[in-house]
Amino acid sequence: MNSLTHDAADGLAAGAVPVARRWQRATEEPRWLRWTLIGIAVAFLATFLLLPLTVVLYSAFERGLAVWWQALNDADARSAIRLTLLVVVIVVPLNVIFGVAAAWAIAKFDFRGKPILISLIDMPFAISPVVVGLIFVILFGAHGWLGPWLAEHDLKVIFAVPGIVIVSVFGTLPFVARELIPLMQQQGKEEEEASLTLGASGWQTFWRVTLPNIKWGLIYGVILCNARAMGEFGAVAVVSGRIRGETNTMPLHIEVLYNEYMFTAAFAVASLMTGLALLTIAIKTLIEWQDERRRHGAH
Repeated sequence: MNSLTHDAADGLAAGAVPVARRWQRATEEPRWLRWTLIGIAVAFLATFLLLPLTVVLYSAFERGLAVWWQALNDADARSAIRLTLLVVVIVVPLNVIFGVAAAWAIAKFDFRGKPILISLIDMPFAISPVVVGLIFVILFGAHGWLGPWLAEHDLKVIFAVPGIVIVSVFGTLPFVARELIPLMQQQGKEEEEASLTLGASGWQTFWRVTLPNIKWGLIYGVILCNARAMGEFGAVAVVSGRIRGETNTMPLHIEVLYNEYMFTAAFAVASLMTGLALLTIAIKTLIEWQDERRRHGAH
């Protein structure tokens, strides 16, 4: 009887091995498929990311560092750089404040009109930047709805810095909020409620509980917002008037230089924009690395 039991067990074990192997083969993709997908991804990145970056950097420094620096030291270029950085300094904090407040309201509370608020946040994704510029021209232009009132009070929005800031805020509105809303919905509100129950104030709960939980989503949102604010073209082109040395941002200045066949100068300014974007990504990577190192050290 014992020999029959052992034979049956051996037979089951022998049959289980092929079944396990068949299951493994069914749930793992073939090696050729893995390498094909990896090759497609690498080719796509090389074609649409690395190759353009290489062209920009090569064209910018093709004639030497002195020519590159001369292009950036031009008066119009300096004005475009200052204006772009000014817009970023204003737009990004405003969108951080709005994004955190909107995400907190949507994720932590139930109220009437929540779907409408989410749709309004997504609206800049659906509207062409050129149309956005035209909308604000109709609102604030000399012959627009608020134009006469602005003229009476000697306030200038269109063809001035305020108009550029307004359309940039509108264009970058969804990025921080859209990064934080699903993250905060997934985390729930139990930790905040526990913190308040233990006697923490609202600000203490935000700084010590909510903010640490959302910091990576917030960083990603800031990076996207910063990139869009620096690179916004369509809406800014409409409301700025493209006044050289006054309302031209870096993208507009690049277009002017390129249209005037000043290719090296155009690529020099473009390389600066690329460098700022890469610097932002490097800062994010450094923060992630330090956080990972700290967590490993805590364990």
